[in-house]
Amino acid sequence: MNAMCYRTGWPRVAALAAGLWAMPSLAAPLTLDEALRLAEDTAPSLQAQAAKLQAANLAAVPAGELPDPKLLLGLQNYPIGGADRWQLDEDFMTMQMVGVKQEMPNRDKRRARVEVAEAGVERAAAESRIERLNVRLATALAWIRRYAVERKDALFQDFYRENRLLAESVRAQIAGGRAQPADAVTPKQEAAQLAEQQDDLVRQRAQAQAALKRWIGPAGNQTPVGNFPQWPIALAGDGHTLQHHPQLAAFAPLTREAEAKVREAQAQKQSDWSWELDYQRRGRQFGDMISVQFTFDLPLFPDNRQNPRIAAQRAELERLDAEREAMTREHAERLESELAEYQRLNRAVSRSQDSLLPLAREKADLSMASYRAGKGDLGDVIVARQQLVEARLKHVDYEEQRALTRARLYFAYGEGKP
Repeated sequence: MNAMCYRTGWPRVAALAAGLWAMPSLAAPLTLDEALRLAEDTAPSLQAQAAKLQAANLAAVPAGELPDPKLLLGLQNYPIGGADRWQLDEDFMTMQMVGVKQEMPNRDKRRARVEVAEAGVERAAAESRIERLNVRLATALAWIRRYAVERKDALFQDFYRENRLLAESVRAQIAGGRAQPADAVTPKQEAAQLAEQQDDLVRQRAQAQAALKRWIGPAGNQTPVGNFPQWPIALAGDGHTLQHHPQLAAFAPLTREAEAKVREAQAQKQSDWSWELDYQRRGRQFGDMISVQFTFDLPLFPDNRQNPRIAAQRAELERLDAEREAMTREHAERLESELAEYQRLNRAVSRSQDSLLPLAREKADLSMASYRAGKGDLGDVIVARQQLVEARLKHVDYEEQRALTRARLYFAYGEGKP
């Protein structure tokens, strides 16, 4: 029986080991730089923007070209009455005609169409840059949140170790007659509270992992490593910094496109023309002919046709100017708010590191020392230890919030800076 178990069990172990060996990427560490690279390589929205930019480039190629020529085929002066009716070559006026016609839009209209197409390419490129920064920002935020969860979870190893030391001290106090037997329950209660807090981290880890996988796929299962990012941030917000925001920078090609459409509408007031060349074949007893014809548009009623189109395009340009001003004000408010929040979090991290954490540690140590000496109460020890746990977790929260704010400032006003 044992031999049979050995023979059937070993292949299972080998298969499990082979499976784990085949999935090293699932356990491999994930740096922030690697996450950003993966997001740029795999984000569907970036692939969509790349296709949109390619389409705009291709659409710009024929923008300034002449319309396709037209082939003309016809039968002229075909008799349907009289002695020569239904005959193609008896009447000298009957002609079989083949010709070509070329429309010639005016020069200003063609130039404006080229400008519209070029501005469309610039707009697509600006939208692509916006989406790239959005993807990088969202990926960075997701990585930071996931990394903060792992930082907090690592603290619980220290918390449990200190809890075991507390349990040993309580047992020693009880054995020495300096504590009540009921005190032995207190470390167990503290351990249960720690486990409850850690359970909440499990939920946060699942949420952060799902958010990261949205941008980088299965690699989001990997464990983040490194430190919170330290991107450079200019703490003095000004108009120059504000204009680097990709959404505001995108108004430049939008405005050029709208201005080109105004010029295209104005060019409608100028006459387009076309030329036509025809060859007319008659009966054998009559000579063949050719015809040349020129056609000109007559924009005689601009108030009902061209002027309303020009006014509509100018109104569109005014709309863009108003929207740019509104968005500039919105981002100016947001920039000042984000900078103020970043400075507050800087102070909070420094205060936590230099003051709150050392004081919480000192209080916990002194309370524990007093308890071991038989001069303190176990309740005071538990309160001090809880305050230390909260202080250490809150310090990670401060660092996380500062990193998130730094990322929003960097990607909006730093990385997009020319």
